Amino acid sequence: MQTRMEDNTVIHTEYATAIYQPARDSDGRNLIDRNTRSQWIDQTLYRSRKGRYYTVTVPRIQGQMPHGEWLSPEQAAAWIALNDCEMPAELVAAAEACTE
Repeated sequence: MQTRMEDNTVIHTEYATAIYQPARDSDGRNLIDRNTRSQWIDQTLYRSRKGRYYTVTVPRIQGQMPHGEWLSPEQAAAWIALNDCEMPAELVAAAEACTE
């Protein structure tokens, strides 16, 4: 998948060096994305070839398009912690700043 970021960078998710899948929780009937808090909108975290972290949010709602957003190291670390993924070494310090 490719998408354009706000700074006009075009990202290609197939070039990502790491992919972090979202955790999903059940509301009793549906699986809810832990980041978007929706059963209809999914969000995945990626690390680019240049080492930058970004999310791609994919709505499964007619008429809405996927979009990407760059994240700071602290935002990426918080996303990883929230989703119970293994923290990469380069984000350990950022995780210390954004988790308790």
